[in-house]
Amino acid sequence: MALPVVDSEYLKEIDKARRDLRALIASRNCAPIMLRLAWHDAGTYDVHTKTGGPNGSIRNEEEYNHGSNNGLKKAIDFCEEVKSNYPKITYADLYQLAGVVAVEITGGPTIDFVPGRKDSKISPKEGRLPDAKQGVSHLRDIFYRMGLSDKDIVALSGGHTLGRAHPERSGFDGPWTQDPLKFDNSYFVELLKVESEGLLKLPTDTALLDDPEFHRYVELYAKDEDAFFRDYAVSHKKLSELGFTPSSSKIITKDSTVLAQGAFGVAVAAAVIILGYLYEVRKRMK
Repeated sequence: MALPVVDSEYLKEIDKARRDLRALIASRNCAPIMLRLAWHDAGTYDVHTKTGGPNGSIRNEEEYNHGSNNGLKKAIDFCEEVKSNYPKITYADLYQLAGVVAVEITGGPTIDFVPGRKDSKISPKEGRLPDAKQGVSHLRDIFYRMGLSDKDIVALSGGHTLGRAHPERSGFDGPWTQDPLKFDNSYFVELLKVESEGLLKLPTDTALLDDPEFHRYVELYAKDEDAFFRDYAVSHKKLSELGFTPSSSKIITKDSTVLAQGAFGVAVAAAVIILGYLYEVRKRMK
């Protein structure tokens, strides 16, 4: 499919869809599953083959039926309610926008969102997403394949501050934090505790304590929520743009012509002032 034309009308639809997503997510308390949808659509990216990534392919029955995507059809259907009102917006943009909104309305950091992702009907084979039963080497294999770093791995893991595991979906049960609808740094605080009664710690969670490089970020984020928010916003943006290169040249607005004309006018005025000044200086020197 062709890239969407990100003009002023497209940007208006994005703004309206953002408002609708805020209302929908707030009314249904579905921030965790919307964030999971955004992650799982993006997390299939392979930096070596340039396949997968945030391209909306998770809406394909073949892909949402992958074991790792159990339960996500509900989030896809929620997004369809918004998509029906804004047909210009690609599914790829809508799913990533839903993830950004989910973080923001639950108290998390503001994440920069640039539209223009292309939709795809081609789904990658199952096996590209993290397996919660695995450890350190698996996490690195999965995230390095996406083109992400150790810092990204730990920061994004902190997104588990939202939501809970469901036995019918993953085989695990329970929340990671005391308030699974609040985005904060409590995932790391709880992870460092020897005992967190009633809270979940998956093998992929405890793996963050087993590796020295991962562990230092866990320690940092547990004591400094601002540092976590800053790094999370950067890592989330990277994840949401895997295989997608935002370009200001793609964003065409009526205002851009006005801005260009205004900038030209300022430049001309500045040049006139400078030339006038030089002329006066030369006159005095004669």
